[in-house]
Amino acid sequence: DTRAVIADAQASLDAMPPLDGLEAELERARVRLAGERAMLAEARAEAEGINREAAARQRRLEAIASETGTWRDRGVNAQAQIETLMDRRAKADEELAATQDAPGEIELRRRALMNELQAAEAARTQAAITLAQSEADLAQADRQARQTLADLSRAREERVRAEERVGAAQERRNVIEERIREELTCQPSEALAIAEVNSDVQLPDASQTERNLEKLKAERERLGAVNLRADTEQEEITLQRDALIKERDDLVEAIRRLRQGIGSLNREGRERLLEAFEVVNVQFQRLFSTLFGGGTAELQLIESDDPLEAGLEILARPPGKKPQTMTLLSGGEQALTAMALIFAVFLTNPAPICVLDEVDAPLDDHNVERFCNLMDEMAASTQTRFVIITHNPITMSRMNRLFGVTMAERGVSQLVSVNLEEAERLREAV
Repeated sequence: DTRAVIADAQASLDAMPPLDGLEAELERARVRLAGERAMLAEARAEAEGINREAAARQRRLEAIASETGTWRDRGVNAQAQIETLMDRRAKADEELAATQDAPGEIELRRRALMNELQAAEAARTQAAITLAQSEADLAQADRQARQTLADLSRAREERVRAEERVGAAQERRNVIEERIREELTCQPSEALAIAEVNSDVQLPDASQTERNLEKLKAERERLGAVNLRADTEQEEITLQRDALIKERDDLVEAIRRLRQGIGSLNREGRERLLEAFEVVNVQFQRLFSTLFGGGTAELQLIESDDPLEAGLEILARPPGKKPQTMTLLSGGEQALTAMALIFAVFLTNPAPICVLDEVDAPLDDHNVERFCNLMDEMAASTQTRFVIITHNPITMSRMNRLFGVTMAERGVSQLVSVNLEEAERLREAV
């Protein structure tokens, strides 16, 4: 059986066409299949494009139908609006015809109202005059009443004082009569006869007499016993007086020299102050114009003609503004003005080193550039080394050398220095 199968298979194999022909046929079939697939893809793409175009045209038709309905509605609304406007125009024509005679009536009413207004104004003026007169009369009456009350009060006070004086005089009379009885051992009516004073003659002033009596008593008490050292004490007092006179003369001369020295110092101080003020004022005006890019500024001595006692006022006029005091400027303008004044004072006597601590903090970038330009100018014109503490990158970029503190490790600070001029030379060399 196996041999039969093998024989049949061999016969079938012999009966088959050559393999090369089959492969060529297979290749042609593959080519035809690829072409048909490409045609199928093109047909599908064309069908999809046609479907999309048909859908777009359908949507366009629907949109046109919707717009057509909208325009129809708008046409109906426009027709209704036209009819409304026609009705309004007809009514306006009727109103216009009805108001043709209105200007004349209005003019008559205006004239009548003007007449009434003039009459009312005249009445108001008369009422104002009457009111003013009444107020003046009332004020006069008030003044008279106050004056009467004041006179009454003064009269009462005078009466009380008179009564007090009478009572005091009575008490003093009683005291004097008692003293006469004690010291003269007689009645008061007998004192004139003892003093040999005529009652018809004007008596001397009692207070003056009392003072003279007390003075005489005091002199009598001071006399005391005879002083045997009076001559010696007189000589000692004379020597003391002469020494005091000499010391007084020396003191007066020292005061005169001191006042003369003070006057000389004041004159020299005024002259130096005025000279320094003029120099500072010129430098301030120049620096102000430099920092603001224009404008004017001025320093003025106020409140006194003496420069040593006068105050200082700053008048500044930035570009495009009116002259005004420093308190009316903005924060940045105040900072620039103060900077100009400080540097103007500094330039009168430059120091070897100048430390500026964040003076550019309130400035914007444009004004920081102006500040840096001023620093370059001052560094070139003076021998001063400027040390600037800043956080502004513009200012740091204009410096010759930078010093910074960094913390590479936590808690460990390190000072870092960068020479910008050397860095620029190295960059240009590269």
